[in-house]
Amino acid sequence: MPLTNIFEMEIFDTWGIDFMGPFPSSFGFLYILVAVDYVSKWVEAQATKTNDAKVVTKFITEHILSRFGTPRFIISDGGSHFINKTFAALMAKYGVKHKVATPYHPQTSGQVDISNREIKSILEKTVNTTRKDWSTKLLDVLWAYRTAYKTPLGQQGDKRRLDLNELAEIRNEAYESAVLFKEKTKAWHDKKLKLKEFAPGHKVLLYNSKLKLFPRKLRSRWTGPYEIVEVFPYEAVEVKNLYDGSTFKVNGQRLKVYYGGTFNAHEEVGRFTDVSTVG
Repeated sequence: MPLTNIFEMEIFDTWGIDFMGPFPSSFGFLYILVAVDYVSKWVEAQATKTNDAKVVTKFITEHILSRFGTPRFIISDGGSHFINKTFAALMAKYGVKHKVATPYHPQTSGQVDISNREIKSILEKTVNTTRKDWSTKLLDVLWAYRTAYKTPLGQQGDKRRLDLNELAEIRNEAYESAVLFKEKTKAWHDKKLKLKEFAPGHKVLLYNSKLKLFPRKLRSRWTGPYEIVEVFPYEAVEVKNLYDGSTFKVNGQRLKVYYGGTFNAHEEVGRFTDVSTVG
C-alpha cells in the first residue's frame, strides 16, 4: 500500500511514547521511558525503576505538559502501562487524544522506535564493560542525541529546543522540512513497494522488530519461513507457521520472499498477535 498523504501538525502537537527495557539493573533502574515529538524530533527520556501507569502519568505531566504545553495526540503501543484508567483520566483531564499503535502496523509508533534505536546505539558506545552504569549515562546520551543533525528537519536538536522564543517561525520551517522529507520518503517507499508483491502459497521470512539492549550475540532479525495464507487491504497479510500450523496477521512491510536456506525459524512466533484480538 502506498504511503498516505501527509497531514499537518504543529511542533509539540503529537508525541510518541514507549518504554525501553528491561535492562540490566543500574542502581535499581530497569527501564527508560522515551517520548519524542513527531515534528521536531525532540526527545525526552528518563530512567525508571518500574513501567507502570503511575510512572507514565508523572513523566507526561513533568516532561511534556508542564514544559511544552498540551499536545493534541499521544501515540503508544497497547501495553497495560498505557491502557488503564489512570492514563485515560490524565488524557481526559487535558483533552489529549490517545492513539494506540496496532501490533501488525508498528509504523504508527515508528518515530519513537527510531529514537529508541538511536538512544540504544549511543548507550552501547558509552557504558562500561559491566553495562550497569547506563542510568548514569542517560543525560549524556540525550545531549548527544539532541545535538545530532536530524535529516527530516534540517536542524540540530539543540537549535530546535533553544529557539522556542521563535516558535511560530520554527513551526513553519519544521513543517516545510518534514513535508519535503516525507515526500521523498513516500516516492522511494512507493517505488520499492511495487516490487514487493505477495500471494497465497508464497514462502516468506518475517522481520522481528523487537530490539534488545546489549544483546549477547548478533543474530538474524528474520524468522521463518512462513506461508502466506491470505493478503488483505492496507498491507495486512495472514501467514502460517509451518512448524505448528498456527496463523497470525502481520504488516506486509515486515515480510520478504524466502529463497531457501536455514533459519532459527519459529522461536519468536509467540510474540506476534493476531489482529483479530486487537481492540
